[in-house]
Amino acid sequence: MTADDARFLARAIDLAERGRGTAHPNPVVGAVVVRDGEVVGEGWHVRPGEGHAEPIALAQAGERARGATVYVSLEPCTHVTPRKPVPCAQTCSAAGVARVVTAALDPNPLVADGRELLAAAGIAFDVAPHDSPEAVRARRQNEAWRTWIATGRPFVTLKCAVTLDGRVAVPGRRWVSGPESRHVVHLLRAASDAVGVGMGTVRRENPRLDARDVPVARQPRRLAFGSGPLPEGSQLELLSGPLAEELAQLAAADVQSLLLEGGPTLAAAFLEQGLVDKLLLFVAPTLAGEGPPLVGPLAAPLDLHALESRQVGGDVLLTAYINEP
Repeated sequence: MTADDARFLARAIDLAERGRGTAHPNPVVGAVVVRDGEVVGEGWHVRPGEGHAEPIALAQAGERARGATVYVSLEPCTHVTPRKPVPCAQTCSAAGVARVVTAALDPNPLVADGRELLAAAGIAFDVAPHDSPEAVRARRQNEAWRTWIATGRPFVTLKCAVTLDGRVAVPGRRWVSGPESRHVVHLLRAASDAVGVGMGTVRRENPRLDARDVPVARQPRRLAFGSGPLPEGSQLELLSGPLAEELAQLAAADVQSLLLEGGPTLAAAFLEQGLVDKLLLFVAPTLAGEGPPLVGPLAAPLDLHALESRQVGGDVLLTAYINEP
């Protein structure tokens, strides 16, 4: 992949992000059409039922699409629906493009054959190297959708606030983390399809789990995992079945992302069953000296990957993956 390929793929990924919050439950996708080094068409998927990124970009390019290269953040689709009778791979073929470059392959085993259709039409097809910045960014951009479509369960993010000595509570204080971190948590809730805690947290705190004081297109489903009853007046949904079964039912209802805010018992239960994909750890500059730990006992250590950190107010936010998208 050339430097120009990387640059145009990065632009496609930027365009895809414009569909964030409106394309759901579809993935966000962006496309760029390039002819002789010049961008002649751009597009992104805005919302279900409307045009996909590639046809929009190709329509903008018009006749200049013939012999051009299409850069797309996700492999062109091949499936047909009543609202989209012509798949994107076929649209590329009909436009006469010479080459398609994608940042990420489609993880859906039922329709992930765009490259075969393009190859059959004589169109060159290239995929960004798996560990390239563009490929990593494109997969993470749709990490919830990719897990949902490939595994039949939501992408689960475990969020915790801890002290420097690994405690999730500080004696005599309501909060572990600072106000800036708590604001980020509300942004995370607003971006999630569902937010969940365990019944231990429900009994101690009777949380609302809604997104407050941030822009919200729709509030997440608010869940309690465990045995009831819920406190009187609670607005949470009680999920008492096996975790894997409950997640499958959530996925069937188009819940692609679950933000888990439970305590150490629920965290350990999800981790032991391999149901956590990503960890967000807000580390506060405090030593508690006592209190519950981040997670309950585990049968074996778990390795984390792609660790990143950033400052959030007085705290440090650590981000790492258990199951990378």
